[in-house]
Amino acid sequence: MTELLKLSGVHTHIGRYHILQGIDLVVPQGQTTMLLGRNGAGKTTTLRTIMGLWQASKGEISLAGMRIESRATPDIARLGVGYVPESMAVFSDLTVKENLVLAARDGPLDDAQLDWIFGFFPALRRFWLSRAGSLSGGQKQMLSIARAIIEPRKLLLIDEPTKGLAPAIVMALIECLKEIKRKGATILLVEQNFFAARELGDNVLVMDNGTIVHRGEMAALAADVPLQERLLGLSLEAHQ
Repeated sequence: MTELLKLSGVHTHIGRYHILQGIDLVVPQGQTTMLLGRNGAGKTTTLRTIMGLWQASKGEISLAGMRIESRATPDIARLGVGYVPESMAVFSDLTVKENLVLAARDGPLDDAQLDWIFGFFPALRRFWLSRAGSLSGGQKQMLSIARAIIEPRKLLLIDEPTKGLAPAIVMALIECLKEIKRKGATILLVEQNFFAARELGDNVLVMDNGTIVHRGEMAALAADVPLQERLLGLSLEAHQ
């Protein structure tokens, strides 16, 4: 399999804290790779370091063979990397439409792409001219994801997208991410919801104390409860 993203010996310090301690990982092109681990293991820091929001203090990060660890976040985004943070990054004072117009850097909004997004997240059409700050938490998450996929991306970095969402919205989100992958995107996904992880993941990486402690197929981990308990402290079903 062709590797799209590769981290080699990546360390990240935040102030006096040494968070990532020599991360080595590969994300294959065209697949969804789950990044799992206990709270505080370094998952969010890994995504933020890839995106350039926090600078790696050591090591190499390559996107399609191009070194990016010293690039600024806007430059990384222009290379085709989309980021959906756990914090649901939207512009609260702007409308849904204005949020998506800002995200579509390459030109006007594409009507076909919008219709495709509305098919998964109809609330965005309904609140098209409403301020994003007036949306519910689930609707803000829909908008955050829509901002990341309004244009085709080589790589999507997504941090716990189902957290706090109603089951119906989780199902729509799963179908949306499956369709994004079918269209050729590569996804690195942090997720605590067992059902979503099992449904979406091709591969899995498990983190602990700032390092990768397990790598393999998601289906194999989903079928091995003792391994889940050893790596995560409890079974994946307990994360639902």
